[in-house]
Amino acid sequence: MAKTASFGVMHLGIAFGVSYALTGNVAIAGAITFVEPLVNTVAHYFFDKAWDSPRWKAWRASRRAHPVVPAAA
Repeated sequence: MAKTASFGVMHLGIAFGVSYALTGNVAIAGAITFVEPLVNTVAHYFFDKAWDSPRWKAWRASRRAHPVVPAAA
């Protein structure tokens, strides 16, 4: 959990730094810093739903260069 928390803090610091460097405005950089992770979280939810759908599972399986073959018991 400590690694996840420290990564989250690092992400926010980088987001603020990049946003501030691009805009030069603390208020806008602060807003971007907290809006971006929120939007990313919502997008990740829908990405996971699509990734787990039977249609995309079949598509990924058809693209494998080397199909997974169960090991002999």
